[in-house]
Amino acid sequence: MADRLVGVDVGGTKVALGVLEGTTLSDERVEPTELGSEDALLDQLERMIRAEGAVDAVGIAVPSVVDFATGTARFSVRIPLAGVPLREILRARLDVPVFVDNDATCAGLAEAYDDDRRLVAHHLVIFTVGTGVGGGIIIDGRIYRGATGAAAELGHIVIGADLTGGAPPPGEKPPYTGTLEALCHGPALNALAVERGFVSGKAAVEAAQDDDAAGVAVVEVIAERLGLGIASVINLFDPELVVIGGGVSEAGELLRGPAERVARQYILPGVGTRTQITLARYRNEAGVRGAALLAGQEKAAEEGRDAREGAML
Repeated sequence: MADRLVGVDVGGTKVALGVLEGTTLSDERVEPTELGSEDALLDQLERMIRAEGAVDAVGIAVPSVVDFATGTARFSVRIPLAGVPLREILRARLDVPVFVDNDATCAGLAEAYDDDRRLVAHHLVIFTVGTGVGGGIIIDGRIYRGATGAAAELGHIVIGADLTGGAPPPGEKPPYTGTLEALCHGPALNALAVERGFVSGKAAVEAAQDDDAAGVAVVEVIAERLGLGIASVINLFDPELVVIGGGVSEAGELLRGPAERVARQYILPGVGTRTQITLARYRNEAGVRGAALLAGQEKAAEEGRDAREGAML
């Protein structure tokens, strides 16, 4: 019998949860995120997971820099989890294996597999472009986390810094001036759109989709900046697949096309010869799906380690 794996995607406005059983992902259950306190959010997560009945493992995707070993958010965006050992607390409360990772990283894991949980890209990099710019790296079908679990903060690649005034200016908080996130995220799109006469970034994207030249030009600027970041990761990792997800990716080919054009201009000749640059397939479902896949992978790895250690005794 297939494991029942819960995937939870915790965001600044909503918590989405689904159950992956075999190759079937249930419909998502969504609630507004409890932002009043860490205890309120922990209680919400426990309640939502318990409502699914008996499960074998839980994966949780959070918009945070995560210490994977303890499931603790070292730095958290928009949710009250900084410094909270989420994995340890929920494992104790639920008495099932719990695993926590960055939300963009989980989205990347989802994109590396198809609906039948078959690996379709051994080496993948994802950019999630929305309120911020997140990233994930998949190598041989597994998440690459670096030495401490904090790898793949791709939004903080520097693509346009001016060092004459200091780097970064004193007192500046992330995203730092000149980083991919500062130049490409939703607020940057909004600011550029307003500067060019639109009421919002969404309005500029909608105009671009109707072939409005001014709207196309706004999206193209954001896309070209993203292309510089894409070129950097292709030069670093030579992946099979670079995926563009997040809310800004709703611009579709208007974003992907110019981003690829600029990326190809900055890739070293001979690198990226097999790399495809695509839009995300799973879109809003990617966080939940990826979190459930995370639970399955890490539960199996944990059981394998326990079996090896038992054989050595």
